[in-house]
Amino acid sequence: MSKKKFKTEVSQLLHLLIHSLYSHKEIFLRELVSNASDALDKLKYLTLTDDVYKKLNFDPRIDIKFEEGDKKKLIITDSGIGMNEEDLDTQLGTIARSGTKSFLNTLSGDAKKDANLIGQFGVGFYSCFMIADKVEVLTRKAGEEAAWLWTSDGETAYSIKEAEKESFGTTITLYLNEEGNEYASRWSLENLIKKYSDHIAFPIFLEYEDTTWEGEGDDKKEKKEIKVDQVNAASALWKKSKSELKDEDYKEFYKTIGHDNDDPLLYIHTKAEGTLEYTTLFYIPKNAPFDMYQADYKAGVKLYVSRIFITDDEKELMPTYLRFLRGIIDSEDLPLNVSREILQQNKVLTNIKGSSVKKVLSELQKLSEGNPEKFIEFIEQYNRPLKEGLYSDFANRDALLELIRFKSTEVEGWTSLASYKERMKDDQKSIYFITGENEDTLRNSPLIEGYVKKGIEVLVMSDEIDEIVIPSIGKYKDTDLKSVNKSGTADDFKTDKDEETKKKIEPILKKIKDALGDRVKDVVASKRLSDSPSCIVADENDPTVQMQQMLKAMGQKDTQEVVPILEVNPTHEIVEKLESISDQDFINDVSFLLLEQAMLMEGADLKKPAEFVKRLNRVLTKAL
Repeated sequence: MSKKKFKTEVSQLLHLLIHSLYSHKEIFLRELVSNASDALDKLKYLTLTDDVYKKLNFDPRIDIKFEEGDKKKLIITDSGIGMNEEDLDTQLGTIARSGTKSFLNTLSGDAKKDANLIGQFGVGFYSCFMIADKVEVLTRKAGEEAAWLWTSDGETAYSIKEAEKESFGTTITLYLNEEGNEYASRWSLENLIKKYSDHIAFPIFLEYEDTTWEGEGDDKKEKKEIKVDQVNAASALWKKSKSELKDEDYKEFYKTIGHDNDDPLLYIHTKAEGTLEYTTLFYIPKNAPFDMYQADYKAGVKLYVSRIFITDDEKELMPTYLRFLRGIIDSEDLPLNVSREILQQNKVLTNIKGSSVKKVLSELQKLSEGNPEKFIEFIEQYNRPLKEGLYSDFANRDALLELIRFKSTEVEGWTSLASYKERMKDDQKSIYFITGENEDTLRNSPLIEGYVKKGIEVLVMSDEIDEIVIPSIGKYKDTDLKSVNKSGTADDFKTDKDEETKKKIEPILKKIKDALGDRVKDVVASKRLSDSPSCIVADENDPTVQMQQMLKAMGQKDTQEVVPILEVNPTHEIVEKLESISDQDFINDVSFLLLEQAMLMEGADLKKPAEFVKRLNRVLTKAL
């Protein structure tokens, strides 16, 4: 027998489960039944596609029984794929997935949210230690002779030893603690199975002792017998017609496949017949999956062929920007032995994927029109992934542009491009937007002063991805999208007085440009500023401040630094007073302060903050 310590992350998880999530302890049965169903799915696929397994006597089922007495037990058995010694070690002794540290950091201490996350991360097995002080896993892998017994008290260690088991599959024995004693009951188990696992596609049988009475009066005798009842519907819910299903049926099925206690925000059930026959059932979770922005996010859509499970880890089933979807694709036209390589090039699946994307986007558009409040709930969670689609899914760009929402200087909350266009002034030629890291900073940016003063709406875009995606769009329904971070956008505000102002301020601009040298690309009179003395913008073909910061964050540190254009406000008192000043040192200090304060307002880093402070103190000393 080998005794081993749990990996650190498992110990942390077990501690959290036992001490924090006990208020949601009933999820253990949902997780164990879900794992058993996955094991049955995998073996069912192999018995249909692999000659080695076709000769197995495969009777897919899940059996649950309990034992009463001083030490109550709960026993869950499946006839699935089973595990060998290596599987037990990697699957139950460690969390065999990257991103574990960030996952553990995501756990908030909110019992309801954390209970969902544990199932979504694929570590639901450990939830059994909430209701058991000892767990045994007896298992034998299909096609192998050796059986193994894994045992643990859920604290620091586990043991694995060779054992005996007549057939393949897994039996989990839970030695119930005080918190778990209530589950050694027929009615408790039956209610939980119907609540969480009614639509598991394999039959779940519950064994219990039934008591009846025979005879009458003094001759009345108690009769006990062991009964086994199937307690779930065991049907592929997605194959049923919509008319057969209630709203509650959809919600409960989602909780099983989504490992979620909350109802979904939306579900979309489609049955296609004709050239291609397939069924899809997609769910949008109320809250975004915790790993949505991790490179190794877990795919949420399962692929079936004629109700036979094929895979649940193929990320190509739906586009990356819809990775938050949970659900099922069931095709009647794919071969059972389809490989991952074939999946990625298969025309049938490509067509199903294309049609499914259009259906999901169409349903979201309906939601935006029919239930705006609920749609905003969706936007709060998934606006950013949709923006990724603008860059990656050109075929559906127009549909996505109708769905994506933005913050604005003109309205509270979120707005669409369509709504912005309706509010445009009669003489306004473009849709204006500003990009940066922080919404509050952008709303107070000098770059938008002139627009706000003229009553022109500016879209406020503070997602990092905006800087990459939005400029690539170019137009919305023949209307140009223009970034106020760029120099050329201010040309929309040209007036006849501009040339006159430019000539008048030319000596001041030269003073500032001479002082700043190669720290700026140019110094120009601003057409957009009203209150601030200066701002920085990027030349039309140069990256903005935020784009440069993103490139550095992505490791492109050797890229040539692009200097900004400094715009100064011709009517600001500071700029006007520079005309009469001849002290070159003071001109230098003021010029640099005009540049550096503009950089700070745009979130740019100052290379030499100490020099900035010295300059500021020198100017303050003269002013006092």
